[in-house]
Amino acid sequence: MQYARKLEEIEARFEHLSGQMADPEVISDTGAYRKAAKAHSELAEIVARYRQWKKAAAHADEARLMLDDADPEMRRMAADELERLEPELARLEEGLKVLLLPKDPHDEKNVVIEIRAGTGGDEATLFAAEIFRMYTRYAESQGWKVEISSVSDSAIGGYKEIIALISGHQVYSKMKYESGVHRVQRVPVTEQQGRVHTSAITVAVLPEADEVEVQIDPKDIRIDTFCSSGPGGQSVNTTYSAVRITHLPTNLVVSCQDEKSQIKNRAKALRVLRSRLYEIELEKQHAQIGAERRSMVGTGDRSEKIRTYNFPQNRLTDHRIGLTLYQLDMIMDGRLDAVIDALTTYYQAERLKQETAPPPPPHDGPDRNPPGLQPA
Repeated sequence: MQYARKLEEIEARFEHLSGQMADPEVISDTGAYRKAAKAHSELAEIVARYRQWKKAAAHADEARLMLDDADPEMRRMAADELERLEPELARLEEGLKVLLLPKDPHDEKNVVIEIRAGTGGDEATLFAAEIFRMYTRYAESQGWKVEISSVSDSAIGGYKEIIALISGHQVYSKMKYESGVHRVQRVPVTEQQGRVHTSAITVAVLPEADEVEVQIDPKDIRIDTFCSSGPGGQSVNTTYSAVRITHLPTNLVVSCQDEKSQIKNRAKALRVLRSRLYEIELEKQHAQIGAERRSMVGTGDRSEKIRTYNFPQNRLTDHRIGLTLYQLDMIMDGRLDAVIDALTTYYQAERLKQETAPPPPPHDGPDRNPPGLQPA
């Protein structure tokens, strides 16, 4: 197999870490043990898959030897075994290639999700509320925790904007492809003629930044407190529990009024601010190395859609990968696995193409553009 040597090194590293975790000296050092356990956990899946491959490969080698057996029945059994094992080996090899891809450093992170109504007026705000409900249901199915940071309600019960923190196991790895413009086609509740309207909302998914990644100088922020509005019980409009934080160097403003405690609102607002600053810093880094990175959500115009939710046809279409599913009712209830798995598989395949593509041949003389392509 192409990556056999690398996989042997990974397995040896895994065994070394297993030994470290059983070492009394390491066990007594909390920091060292946590570091070893984390590295061990990161390698566990690929080692398990590699051991499956080695076992299947050994059985296949035995079957190939039996093809030369004098007994016709043994040869037939060997051929049948190979027919079963070869697709299995191919499947395991493809899985190993994916596992060997460089990890996205953000995959383990929690996320800040920001949903805003775009074109479509009141209907867009209703759809924003439904999409937030969809993500909340999906988070529940994954065992994740959802905490609303701030919300701006519309007059008819939708959301002009809602920002929430989602925490749990590998949240960003599954939610990162949700960023963009989501378009809805249906008959709005306010429509008298029964005509189908098209509206849009924007979704931004930001990896939550740790304090060690983004240090916020207290001198760079202004914190204002104000009376909260909306649901909240007796404390609404009587205590200054809501918090608004302004980051002076960037003029970013984050507010939080979901909690009755000013301290909790301040902590949530700082988490959102830190994630937004982290995203800005990532954008700068990508620009410095010349990487092209699309704007996360665009302007919220219908034409910038990444996905369409067509209610009359019970259809969801993801335009990035050409995926169409006629189970919109289930998806809106939070059953997003089919969509997220398809997106993950597609982008993993794209990364595999890039990793395995041969380097371009060297050439002398002036650069030339292939027909139909223009310089960037």
